[in-house]
Amino acid sequence: MDCIFCKIADGSIPSGKVYEDDLILCFKDINPQAEVHALVIPKQHIASVNGITAENSDTVKHIFEKIPEIAKLLGVNDYRVISNCGEGAGQTVMHLHFHILSGSNLGERLV
Repeated sequence: MDCIFCKIADGSIPSGKVYEDDLILCFKDINPQAEVHALVIPKQHIASVNGITAENSDTVKHIFEKIPEIAKLLGVNDYRVISNCGEGAGQTVMHLHFHILSGSNLGERLV
């Protein structure tokens, strides 16, 4: 498989790691869209939100349980969590990921 996020998760490509455990990895986005912009990914390859099943949903649950802890590591209290699903929605890497964005009042911006 030629998935850049799988390679980041297995350590073959370095990243600005923020948090890691057995199931997930969080790293800083290389093209930040806000003052704080990190990505949380499952280490298991799941292509997008459409790929979440009963067999892998515990990992997604774990991501959402860890996001508040990760936000604290990032030094933010107010943040936005976004996941794009499919190319038409702006998903550029076909590996499930959640953006954590924070910084100067994001307001109602979608990014």
